Amino acid sequence: MATLVRAACLTDYREVASASGLNPERMLLDAGLSPSVLDEPDLMIPVERVGRLLQASAEASGNECFGLCMARSRFLSNLGAVGLLIRDQATLRDSLNLLMRYLAMLNGALTLAIEEHEHTAVIREVLIAGATHQPTRQRVELALGVMVRIIRQLLGNDWRPHRVCFEHAPPKDPGPYIQLFGPSVEFNCELNCIVCTRSDLDTRNPSADPAMVRYAQQLVDASRRQHDASSMLDDVRRAILLLLPSSRCSIEKVAEHLGVVPRTIQRRLAEQSQSFSGLVNELRRELATRYVHESSRPLTEVAELLGFTPSSFSRWYQSQFNRSAKDSRARP
Repeated sequence: MATLVRAACLTDYREVASASGLNPERMLLDAGLSPSVLDEPDLMIPVERVGRLLQASAEASGNECFGLCMARSRFLSNLGAVGLLIRDQATLRDSLNLLMRYLAMLNGALTLAIEEHEHTAVIREVLIAGATHQPTRQRVELALGVMVRIIRQLLGNDWRPHRVCFEHAPPKDPGPYIQLFGPSVEFNCELNCIVCTRSDLDTRNPSADPAMVRYAQQLVDASRRQHDASSMLDDVRRAILLLLPSSRCSIEKVAEHLGVVPRTIQRRLAEQSQSFSGLVNELRRELATRYVHESSRPLTEVAELLGFTPSSFSRWYQSQFNRSAKDSRARP
C-alpha cells in the first residue's frame, strides 16, 4: 500500500517550477500526478510520486534548492485543520506535541521527534524514502524549511534557530539556505534537525485563542474519523525509525511507544499483509541504501544507526544485497 501525503505539500510548486523554467503540468504528469492536485490540498497522494516530482524538477531546472524554494512562503494554513489547531496553542511545545499527534493525517512518510537537553532542544525529522529508492534531499529541505516557517509564525519572524542540520552534502551555493535559516546551517550531519533554545518550547503564544482551539479540534476530529485503517502501519513505521538507532527496536518497545499492546500491532499489520519483522527489515534496507550510497558516513556508524553491531551489519547487508557494503559504496 502506498504511503500518502496531503497534496498541500505541493503548495507553490507551480510558481517555483515556472520560475525555474519548467512546465509544471508536464512535470506533474511525468511524475504520475494529475495537475489538478495543486488545486485540491486535502487530497492524499502517493509520497513516492511527490519525491519523484521534486527530484526531477531539481535536476531538470538545475535548481539544487528546489524544495527549499517551495518552503519559503509556507503558512500554518497549508496544514489545513491541523494548522488551525496548532496555531492557537498556548506554547510552542503544545503546538509541536499536537503536530506529532496528528502528523499521520498530513504525511505518512515523515517522523517528528523532540529531544530535550539542558539548554537546547532538537527537533528531529526522519523521512521514509519509499520502496523505490529515491534521493531524499529535496523532500528533507522542504520539510525542514516548512518547520522553520511554522515556528516563526508561532514565535515571530525574528526567531532564528541555533543550528539547522542536514544529513546530505552541502550545496554549491549556500546563499538561499542562509537567507531562510540564518548563518548556522550545517551539512554532512548525523541527523536532519533544527536545534533551538529549550526555553523556546515554553514561549507563550500571546495570540492563542481557546475558542478557536475548540472549533479547530472539531474539524480535526472529523478529518481523523475519515483517516483509514492504514494509519497504524504508518505509526509503526515512525516508531521503528525513531527506535532503530537505540538498538531497542522490538515490537514490545514500539507498542509501548504507541500506547498499545503488541498483539494489537500484530493484528493490524496482518490486516495490511505485513509483519513487524518484515517492516523492520524493509526500513533497514531503505536506510542502508540511503546511508551507503548517499553519504560518506563510516560503515560502523551506519551499522549503529540501523541497530546492528558492525559484524552483524556486515552479515545482514551481504544477505540482503549479495555484496558487501564496502563494495556497494565503491560501485554505486
